[in-house]
Amino acid sequence: MTVFTRAEREGLLERYLPSWDSTSVPGCRSPGGFWYGTFLTPEVIMYNSNRITPAQAPKDWDDLLDPAWRGKIVIRSPLASGTMRIIFSSIIMREMQKGGGSGAGFDWLRRLDANTGAYASDPTQLYIAIAREEGLVTLWDLPDVMLQVESHHYPFAYVLPASGTPLITDGIALIRAAKHADEAKRFYEFVTSRASMTRQAREFFRIPARSDIPRSDLPPWMQTLEIRALPVDFDTIAVREKEWMKTWDETVRGRGLSPSAD
Repeated sequence: MTVFTRAEREGLLERYLPSWDSTSVPGCRSPGGFWYGTFLTPEVIMYNSNRITPAQAPKDWDDLLDPAWRGKIVIRSPLASGTMRIIFSSIIMREMQKGGGSGAGFDWLRRLDANTGAYASDPTQLYIAIAREEGLVTLWDLPDVMLQVESHHYPFAYVLPASGTPLITDGIALIRAAKHADEAKRFYEFVTSRASMTRQAREFFRIPARSDIPRSDLPPWMQTLEIRALPVDFDTIAVREKEWMKTWDETVRGRGLSPSAD
């Protein structure tokens, strides 16, 4: 989503209103029509379901700061992960909205760092670490959790944080002045048709960002899904994400802050 926002701001996208414009989920499109959301990706707390019961699992972001999770958290390195950059940036913004400034957000991340046993270099290493119980808890995106469970039979379960989750909008857009604009528009319509999006929901665990797809057409786990979105200014994240992650790498990683040091 932040990539599309930056691309629009830099004049790289062509305005195009798809045939399903009126069914786009509110807030999941460019106000100017330069990009549209295709799928919604909520961020969740994932855990090893062989070792942790639903009752024991963290219920919200702040629960991850409990000393009980010291050394039991594994996190995908955020510098190379769009998912983690969004989660960390959203936490910083949440603390800023409380009036604490970005410093309060980085203090929160230091406390998380204190509980983090390792940073995984890629998603595969993250899955292996949780499956092998080298760590028991992580932060990740819901569709990928479902993919790993259903397709690869990993012992993973998830919690949608009670206070809300950053809800990423995966998007689609046309490049400005494309050489094959007509073909691009036909492809755009094909991959975003109701049939295509329903198939991707059923086979690839993607949550459609269209309001006209009946829940009965979606997989059972998705039909009952209730997502509470965390208020996030993605325009601000698009501007400040790089700066924030540089600060995290230089001042937070490996410098965990215990609660007693607050």
